[in-house]
Amino acid sequence: MPALKYEQIADSLRQRITDGEFRPGDLLPSGRDLCEQWGVSRATVNKALDMLRADGVVVARQGLGCRVTDVPLARPAGRRRANSTRVTGGRPFRRLGSPSRETPPEQIRDALGLQPDEQALRRDRFVLMDDGTPLSLVCAWFPPGIADRCPRLSQKGPIIEGTTNYVARETGRRPAKGTDITTVRLATTDEAAQFGREQPLAVAIDLHIAYDEAGWALVCEEGVTPCDLWERVDNYPMGQDV
Repeated sequence: MPALKYEQIADSLRQRITDGEFRPGDLLPSGRDLCEQWGVSRATVNKALDMLRADGVVVARQGLGCRVTDVPLARPAGRRRANSTRVTGGRPFRRLGSPSRETPPEQIRDALGLQPDEQALRRDRFVLMDDGTPLSLVCAWFPPGIADRCPRLSQKGPIIEGTTNYVARETGRRPAKGTDITTVRLATTDEAAQFGREQPLAVAIDLHIAYDEAGWALVCEEGVTPCDLWERVDNYPMGQDV
């Protein structure tokens, strides 16, 4: 199904931001300019900008237009329900190290459908609390078929539009189904050190796998969160029979 006009505008602006044409803090073209460039109404442009705001890509300033966000947002692993946005549950994050090709642990390898000696691209980040201290250590693994077609995944800096949107633009593949698995264990020595905590340290593990419409894995994320910081709240309707 072809993208609607406002989706095309949003995707074009995301690409221009990711390509560095607009950097953090830069002002995007005005609504009038976008209307003239795309030959659309102001309502269509506003819907495109609303998409970018919902993804945390831009922020609106009264009377000044939209600027590229200075602080990109990321979410802890999991809970990527349909119609959710990066703003909902999104937090500032800090990228750790540089992306690298590695042989993933067995559970990651199985989730991505890789062979025992096959490597995946690893990207690590710390999702932060309001005071800047670490909340969750997230390790994202991308299968080689995705990493090869998305070169910016191998770069150290953050992808302001988010990896989901970037991968979709480069490959045409979007998440259609997600699986979340939550377990509890003791932190490894390295994990405890990353959090600045002493062992033994109990941690919750959120394993998230996103699949495309064909059932192929796009990414597998493992989130490690100290148990005293981990919380999950679900609100849902209930019928009469309980």
